[in-house]
Amino acid sequence: MKPLSFDDSKWLFLKRAFGYEKSHYPHLEDVLDKILGKCGGLPLAIITISSLLSYQHAIDEWHRVLNAIGYGLARDPYAETMSNILSLSFFNLPHHLKTCFMYLSVFPEDYNIDKRRLVSKWIAEGFIQDEQGQSAYRTDELYFNELINRSLIEPADVKYGQAKACRVHDIILDYIKCKATEENFVTSLGSAVPGCTTEYKVRRLSVNNSNEEDVNIPTSLDLSQVRSLTIFGNPMQTSLFDFKFLRVLDLVYRDSMGDLFANVEKLFHLKYLRISSHLMDYLQEKIGELQYLETLDIRYTSVKTLPSTITKLQRLARLFISRRTRFSDETTVGQLKSLEELKQFGVSQSEQVTALQELSKLTKLRTLKLALQSPLSLDEYHSCVGTLLQSLCNLYDLCIVDQSDKNYCLTLDSCHIASPCSLRKLEIKAALTKVPNWMVVLGNIRVLFLAILCMAPEDIENLGAIPSLVFLELDTLGGTNGRIIIHGNNRFISLKYFSLAIGACGTALEFEEGSMPKVEHLKLDFRLHELECLNGASDLGIQHLPALCKVEVEINCNCFKHTSNFFDDFELKCLNYDLMEETSDCIVRCVARTIKSAVDTLPNHPTISFQTESEKECKHFELEMKRWTVME
Repeated sequence: MKPLSFDDSKWLFLKRAFGYEKSHYPHLEDVLDKILGKCGGLPLAIITISSLLSYQHAIDEWHRVLNAIGYGLARDPYAETMSNILSLSFFNLPHHLKTCFMYLSVFPEDYNIDKRRLVSKWIAEGFIQDEQGQSAYRTDELYFNELINRSLIEPADVKYGQAKACRVHDIILDYIKCKATEENFVTSLGSAVPGCTTEYKVRRLSVNNSNEEDVNIPTSLDLSQVRSLTIFGNPMQTSLFDFKFLRVLDLVYRDSMGDLFANVEKLFHLKYLRISSHLMDYLQEKIGELQYLETLDIRYTSVKTLPSTITKLQRLARLFISRRTRFSDETTVGQLKSLEELKQFGVSQSEQVTALQELSKLTKLRTLKLALQSPLSLDEYHSCVGTLLQSLCNLYDLCIVDQSDKNYCLTLDSCHIASPCSLRKLEIKAALTKVPNWMVVLGNIRVLFLAILCMAPEDIENLGAIPSLVFLELDTLGGTNGRIIIHGNNRFISLKYFSLAIGACGTALEFEEGSMPKVEHLKLDFRLHELECLNGASDLGIQHLPALCKVEVEINCNCFKHTSNFFDDFELKCLNYDLMEETSDCIVRCVARTIKSAVDTLPNHPTISFQTESEKECKHFELEMKRWTVME
């Protein structure tokens, strides 16, 4: 790529630093031009420096940054230029962020780093303590977001405005690996990593053993004080139990672990344990001897039953298991007094329904994901959901997922929610007959996902009355009398993201003027085989959403299969029609053009994308509703 032009460089710098495209600060013009000259049109350099000066208006600070850059940016080679840029950004980090940032060097290139995994490791390493009334986990989440804001890590798997993971640019990763080695912060070994000749005692060891050949550990390395061990690929030749002071153990294995954990109790100082190996199907009883363990993550194993000794882990704050993993019959879950996060708790038997009541004893529990599975009866199914909603109002994040093969539909109006309720995020991925009346009292809720069998006008009214709601995602088969109308009656006053999936044919959707005044991102999913599938609707009233910046539309139909060329600003997939011809009478093309025309009238010029999925059969929502068993 050629370097950016001066005008494009300035546009990018101002957009990142202040959020708009033109300078509003004449006193900064001269120093800005000098900084851009030193950036040399390199996008990474521009993003890095503009992030450093984000919302800084004092000219002295701008001159300080200009002088700190030096003259390296004007010289080749490219590597030296980037090193100077990254050094400036790195050395301007506060100490706590610098430590967290360097720790990313334990991961390989092009690795998708799960946020919960990373933050839990930061805590176990002691990089942050509880402060100002916030848990260490919440504080570290702020650090994670700050690194994103500084453009030092790239957000990934973004959902409801929050990144669930991150990636590190290869250039940045190379830089922090060098820094981590220089400061004896992390020692990295692997086929693609230069050999380490450090004479210091290794503190944190990362081994990338992903190829066929084993990584040899140099005999010159002193491993007696290793506190953190991360392995990707195959097991090392060295025994884990040689690392007597381990606090963090993160294993991603392809092969069998054998009896690797036969003497797990010897890792007495362990605070964080993560195992990823589908060949591991058993967890040792002696796991209960790890008295300092705070995080146990075995989501990506084949462990079916947790040993009863798990309740001896009185410092355990985060327990991540798969939906197939069960607590043993002898386990009293309520004894895990320090538990803050539990994902996932699978329920498939009557005994496990009773065990749910134990969760109400976990006063520190803030995040819970529950999976409802067969062969639960309808009464047991309803009891599970009701028990959770009535007894766990200390939760911040609750997710209930229906993984059964039954078509159960619940009515939750009889649940009595204690006030005040702390819930900030609620996902009920199980069919409901209606939006419960008590939902309007959820004064702290920001994120809400519901599946409503048939959407009624009062459901929309109740949802619109939740003042704190920012992200709303709805699934439904259709609307009462074939209509879903979002009225403009001063509702949804904080909503910025709205997603609606209509799972059957025969419903018209309409946004009235003033209906969702702050919605910026709209995502729609509906069926379209003939015009009657939309019950007469066409543009959906999208022109009445003035704050829109992004629109995504998925159309399930019977005439599309594979991708055509782009048409204007959107992409459609078509098998039997030429979408580029104006004379095409394809119903999907006609509706898409109408929606796009409505979007084009909006002041923010939203981006719009269309995606199609093949669905041959047209199914009316009133017929589909008869397949469901409704809880009276």
